[in-house]
This record gives sequence, structure tokens and C-alpha cells, in this order.
Amino acid sequence: MSPVAIIDSGGANIASLLYAFERLDTKAVLTTDEGVIKAAEHVVLPGVGAARDAMQRLRDASLVDVIRGLQQPVLGICLGMQLLCEASEEEDVECLGIVPGTARKLDVAEGFTVPNMGWCETTIRGEHDLLKGVNDGSWFYYLHSYALPVSNYTLATARHSVEFSAIIGRDNFVAAQFHPERSSAAGAQLLTNFLGLNA
Repeated sequence: MSPVAIIDSGGANIASLLYAFERLDTKAVLTTDEGVIKAAEHVVLPGVGAARDAMQRLRDASLVDVIRGLQQPVLGICLGMQLLCEASEEEDVECLGIVPGTARKLDVAEGFTVPNMGWCETTIRGEHDLLKGVNDGSWFYYLHSYALPVSNYTLATARHSVEFSAIIGRDNFVAAQFHPERSSAAGAQLLTNFLGLNA
């Protein structure tokens, strides 16, 4: 049994994510194996790219219902956060439906380009063990064109042309729009906190 199962939903950020857990002395494995995922102590759903492609990959691997039924702590990252919600405006795709909400395209505005790429200040809006030791106003690294609006499930926010959900949580599912594995000490703290979450 691996402490962390990283679901292979496609994307090119896996090496840095594996290395981030290695730096935390934690074994992580990239997999689409149902048994490995169910047996893992913690599960990560990452993603870079298009929501439709990622959802199709999960369907092809027969993992949609598996993910919905997980009882251990699950962390969505970037596109993985959007996949946890009900839908995405990107190609009008139905997602996992675990967290209410629809990922919406960021607006292009004066001084704000899409995708949103780089470091953004992040404001804590709720209490959760995932946020222990993470200071309000911490900076995290973002790379995304879609985001979830602020809702009752929002634990932290960041701002593009408008405020959006930076971290969300519902039951055993948590998610970050940013890349904690690329976010220096604050990102490492968040991953450490995730490893400390219990089912």
C-alpha cells in the first residue's frame, strides 16, 4: 500500500508533484489502478490541460465512481480541483459532481491576461486543518484559465479580474487551484497538512 496515490488524469506536472512528496519523505505512486487508489492513505487528483480530456481519461479507466466513493482524504490540484465540481464551461463538460459549482472561464480585463500565470496572494476565508501554519496572504503559484466562483465550500480566495476560489473543501475532499508543488514553503506546508488529514 502506498501512502499517496496520484491519479493519472493526464498532464505534465506529475514529476514535480512526485518530487514534492519525495521531499516530504512520503512515497507516492502515479496510477489508474482502482485497487491501489482505494487502498492508499491519501489520494491526489492533479490535472493540467482540458477538462473534457481529463474526464474522458477517468471514464476510460473506470475511475469516475471510484473517485466519488473515496473515503480517505483526497486533494484536487489545479484542473483536478475543477474536476471535483459539477461541470466546467470549458467545452460544457460534466465533471465529478462532488463539490457544487461550475468552473468558469476567467475574464480578460485591463491588466489581467488569461491564462492567469504566476504568483498570487491568497486570502484565507475559512478554518480547516489543511490550512494549519499557512499564513493569510501567502503567495502560491497559479496557472489556469478557468476557476470556481466563491461559494460556501471556499476556504481561501485569490483574485484575477474578480475573486475566485483558491482552496475548497467538502467532507474528505479538498482542492487547490494553485500548484502547491511549485509554491515554495507555503505549498510544502499545505501538502504536509494534507498528509496529516485523517479519514
